[in-house]
Amino acid sequence: MIEYENLKNSNASFLAEIKNRVNSILDSGWYILGDEVIEFEAQFSKYCQSNYCIGVGNGLDAIMLAIKSLNLPPKSEILVPSNTFIATILAIVQSGHIPIPIEPSIDTYNINPDLIVEKISTKTKALIVVHLYGKACEMEEISKICKKSGLKLIEDCAQSHGASVNGKKIGSFGIGAFSFYPTKNLGCFGDGGCVTTNDETTNDQIRMLRNYGSNTKYSNEILGYNSRLDEIQAAVLNVKLKYLDSINTHKRNLAKLYNQGLKDDFIRPIDQEGYFDVFHIYTIRHDKRDKLKEYLLKEGIKTEIHYPIAPHQQHALKDIWSNLELPISEKIHRTTLSLPISFGTNIDEVQRVIEVLNKF
Repeated sequence: MIEYENLKNSNASFLAEIKNRVNSILDSGWYILGDEVIEFEAQFSKYCQSNYCIGVGNGLDAIMLAIKSLNLPPKSEILVPSNTFIATILAIVQSGHIPIPIEPSIDTYNINPDLIVEKISTKTKALIVVHLYGKACEMEEISKICKKSGLKLIEDCAQSHGASVNGKKIGSFGIGAFSFYPTKNLGCFGDGGCVTTNDETTNDQIRMLRNYGSNTKYSNEILGYNSRLDEIQAAVLNVKLKYLDSINTHKRNLAKLYNQGLKDDFIRPIDQEGYFDVFHIYTIRHDKRDKLKEYLLKEGIKTEIHYPIAPHQQHALKDIWSNLELPISEKIHRTTLSLPISFGTNIDEVQRVIEVLNKF
């Protein structure tokens, strides 16, 4: 069986180094906001070409705290792609604001810049872009729109660690929100996340928000939360960050094999000049997606669907979005299939997947 993801295999080469780091933490007796978090924040901000990095509990919290740091008027409208994972939208709703969906480009699966301006109203205060599947959005054009329209810009970078546009890393265009869920290109051994920013005030605000609204113990300046990246997860990330470029290179090489080997029956990811894609997910599209998934499983190949239900069709959002028709988003959710492309996936396995797919 070719696994879609085998975390034990993917992390095997890092395990000895991680164990040494974790044992040092256990011996130290310091488990929250210690040296490992400080080191990771310094190294990851440098990696992302950002001035600051704030470790938080998970990716959802990263987006929510980024929104909270903006101090927007209640029930502000925030533009968001219509085909993102629901966490992006939950962060908007849980922050007391209104998500306004914008359809993606059918070619990139990312938010379509041409549709942004027409959705801006007097209530619109921010835009959240999502670098979906590991592909950066058209950030140069989007940044110009935000600057001209006075919109705050948040980047959901949960799937795109290390992606860039013309050499500029994602997470450095606006406020970056990252998830370190174990399956990510940079994944820890549990939940974890961070926020990147170039703005000192935003950095200070989020540091307080993550820690009960406090910079000094028992002195609470604002209403905050408990969302801190813990020392053990930071230790895992400190080890794996050193290998992130190698992880991304491996996944890019596997993606190249897919792109070159798969027949034209399958709609493959596009390549744009100046865009460095990191392929957290390698997704193809096919009108008979469900039959294709069954066929591959019978042939010993596991796949995933990211994501089977569009956000506007989720029961949890029925009171926020009702009777929406978003045909591009719906088509993407109906036809995409994710193929094995983890750090634990090897070339022989990908060549086997290609061979089986081309017989469908």
